[in-house]
Amino acid sequence: MQAILKWLIGLAALAVVAGGGMYLYARHEARSDPVVRRARLALSGWPEGAKPVTVALLSDIHIGSGAMDAERLTRIADQIAATHPDLVLIAGDFIYGHDPAESARLAPGLTAPLARLRPPLGVIAVPGNHDHWTGAGPVRRALEAAGVTVLANQAVRRGPLTILGFDDSFSGHADVAATLRSAAGLGGVAVALTHSPGLIPRLPPSVNLLLAGHTHCGQVVFPLIGAATDWPDPPKRLYDPRYRCGVVHDPERTVIVTAGMGTSGPALRLGAPPDFWLLTLVPAVIAPTRKAG
Repeated sequence: MQAILKWLIGLAALAVVAGGGMYLYARHEARSDPVVRRARLALSGWPEGAKPVTVALLSDIHIGSGAMDAERLTRIADQIAATHPDLVLIAGDFIYGHDPAESARLAPGLTAPLARLRPPLGVIAVPGNHDHWTGAGPVRRALEAAGVTVLANQAVRRGPLTILGFDDSFSGHADVAATLRSAAGLGGVAVALTHSPGLIPRLPPSVNLLLAGHTHCGQVVFPLIGAATDWPDPPKRLYDPRYRCGVVHDPERTVIVTAGMGTSGPALRLGAPPDFWLLTLVPAVIAPTRKAG
C-alpha cells in the first residue's frame, strides 16, 4: 500500500511540474516575436503589366491584454517593416476587452507603433468585434493618426488590387452589398479583408481571396487533444472550424487566417504562436490555347 501511495504522490508531483512548465511556456509564447509565414498565390484578373505585390497580413493586436503593450507592438511593427511589404493589411481587434470605455484609454497606444509602418501602397485596416464592443470611434481616430486607412464596408484600389474592407460580421456590422457597391468600377483584383472568417458563406464567387483573423488559431492547442476553443462542440457560431488557421483552398476561393498578435482572455498561447503572413500575390498564368489543325 505504501508503495502504491508513493507512486501516486510521484505521479501527482510530476503532473504539477509538467502543468507548471506548460503554463510558463504558454506565457512566454504569448509574448514572443510573431512567426513569419509565407505563401505565394496566383490570382486571375491581374491588370496587364502590373507587377506582383507583397502583402503583410496581421490581426488581433489586442493592445491592453497581458500579451500586448506599446513596447511589444513597436517591436512587431519594426519586424514587419523589415520584411519590406508593398502593402500592410490589418484584420481587426486592435483593443482588448469588452468595456465600452476601454478604447478611449487604450487606442492612443496604437498610433506611434503603427506609424512606423510605411509601405509604398499603404496600410489598410478593418474593425473587429472587440473594437466595436469597446468603442470603434477612438480606434479609428488612433489608426488614422498613424496614417492607416480604415475601411468599414468600403473598398479602395491599391496598385493592381482592390481591397474590399468588410466591417465585422461577428458583431453584426458587415454589409456585403454596400462593400460590393463601393468596389464596383474600381477594377483590379478583388481581395477581401475582414475580421472573422464567419463572413465566408456570404461572399460571391467573384471574391476569390479572403484574408481574416479572429480565431487566434485556437490560441491554446493541446497536444493530441486539440484547441480549447473546439470543446465541447465546434464553435459554429463563431466560424466554420475548417477556417480556424492557415491557408484553406476552397473550390471558389482561397482563405488565409492569421493567428494574430495578442490574446483574448488569459495571456497564454500554446501550439498557436503569434504570427503574420507575408503573401506574394502574382498574376495567374493562363496556358496558351492550341490552334486547331
